[in-house]
Amino acid sequence: MKDEELELLKYPIGRYTGKEPVTEQDIRWYINTIELFPAKLKHAVTGLSEDELDTPYREGGWTIRQVVHHTADSHMNSYLRFKLALTEDVPAIRPYFEDRWAELPEAKTGAIELSLPILEALHKRWAAMLKNLTPAELKRKLYHPESKMEMTVEYLMGLYAWHSEHHLAHIVNLKKRMGWQT
Repeated sequence: MKDEELELLKYPIGRYTGKEPVTEQDIRWYINTIELFPAKLKHAVTGLSEDELDTPYREGGWTIRQVVHHTADSHMNSYLRFKLALTEDVPAIRPYFEDRWAELPEAKTGAIELSLPILEALHKRWAAMLKNLTPAELKRKLYHPESKMEMTVEYLMGLYAWHSEHHLAHIVNLKKRMGWQT
């Protein structure tokens, strides 16, 4: 497999780069994307067999099941990071080993119905929070020790809107490649 093909399988919508400046229209799109992600994800995985759920989206990649559980894990962490950024002065967040989390038994073999309701409730609450942010709150920051970056709330909104679409594309693209129902 060529490097370009692997890159496209890994990053089907491209890598996240962030946007500067972020407009009100961008903010609305980020919130809408975050709010609608659970329904889009549920639609994408509904009707898949156990074997299909256990198919990796690329060689060496996670299975669809792991992607579903990963998004729940990641977005729970993200929601808490938003809360920290909104209530503390440039808090340092705690990174975690998402690859190790994806290898835990409930992520590798657990029913996706364990994570879909979490995502649905979490994203409703997350969107409600995001819809009420002031311009000053959008500029609040946190510090990510792995990337050694300060990130604004608006940057994080874009990142997690991208993250939602990124993993949704993994599933949708795999289904198309395999000729499964769409």
